[in-house]
Amino acid sequence: MSNFRLNSECGGARAGKLATAHGTIATPVFMPVGSQAAVKALAPDEVHDCGYDLLLCNTYHLSLRPGVDIVKALGGLHRFMCWNKAILTDSGGFQVFSLAALSKVTEEGVSFRSHLDGSTHFITPEKAIVLQEALGADIIMVLDEPSPMDAPLTNVRLALERTHRWAHRCLSAHTTAQQLFAIVQGGFSSEMRRRSATTLSEMNFPGFAIGGLSLGEPKEMMWEMAAVVTSCLPREKPRYLMGVGSPEDFVKAVSLGIDMMDCVLPTRVARNGALFTADGRINIGNAIYRTQEAPIENECDCFTCKNFPVAYVHHLFRAQELLAYRLATIHNLRFMARLALHTRQAILDGVFAIFKNEFLSRYRPTDEAVRLVQKQKWLSARGR
Repeated sequence: MSNFRLNSECGGARAGKLATAHGTIATPVFMPVGSQAAVKALAPDEVHDCGYDLLLCNTYHLSLRPGVDIVKALGGLHRFMCWNKAILTDSGGFQVFSLAALSKVTEEGVSFRSHLDGSTHFITPEKAIVLQEALGADIIMVLDEPSPMDAPLTNVRLALERTHRWAHRCLSAHTTAQQLFAIVQGGFSSEMRRRSATTLSEMNFPGFAIGGLSLGEPKEMMWEMAAVVTSCLPREKPRYLMGVGSPEDFVKAVSLGIDMMDCVLPTRVARNGALFTADGRINIGNAIYRTQEAPIENECDCFTCKNFPVAYVHHLFRAQELLAYRLATIHNLRFMARLALHTRQAILDGVFAIFKNEFLSRYRPTDEAVRLVQKQKWLSARGR
């Protein structure tokens, strides 16, 4: 029996339920990122109170520190981080490949040097599965080989073929009831993306991720590739777009048939004083908020908005108080959880197109040129 059930479709958008060993997840869903077994600035109960039953942890970081053996000995990732809801772990492949100067790819796997201490490590598709099985996540990912934005088509093809062979090896190595998702690659070639989606769809994976996007490319390219992939994936399996999570991108991705997304963006920008509202991001450091008695957003039901005036949050950031990070992160994560709930309800009610148009007509996204610069800065630091 499939772990995923579609409840409703409205145009290309889908509402479903994904069953896991630690609860059933309503989709479309956004996943907060807890790379090192912690969502920055928040305790696990605060993440749950924001409306989340699923989050992402990173195998690369956890394998280096504290070490998978320690996590396993202490009862697995759920007990280690005191989170009794669902967890998805990525294979760590993106982090390894982002350290291009420190890694070397062969057919067998990838050798790399730790960004922490320079120690040498070697990961194979089989080891990626062993590590994730030991961590005990509900959903785990294959080891794949993403292609850089500027990679020649020949290199994209070679990486794609290796990704498919590694997917076979991951399937063969998989021994638990954890759900193992494949990752569609293919760079920015429609032909390669179709080929990857079709090839992986023929394997018996319970779900599919779309990798190698949101790497600083123009959004039009990202959406074109995402649309190509979703058109080739099985309707009855969940679809996960990796590394995408701005409010406007969440709604757009859902319109293309995406069910799951993750990104550090909501929590990262929160710590820098950028807070989500229905009209777009605000900079809490601006002087206009110094004396305002209203909450960050009147419509918001988060702990921060229910208890504090925006002037207080402004003060915390100006005074560099640590509480500022917590209150801002709570707000942004609750904003994304409410957005997912409203999006799902619009699909179930058959009015998603109206919801999408109303949301996007009101929400002012970050300037595209500024976004690309910020994205490149983040990518250059990711994994370090």
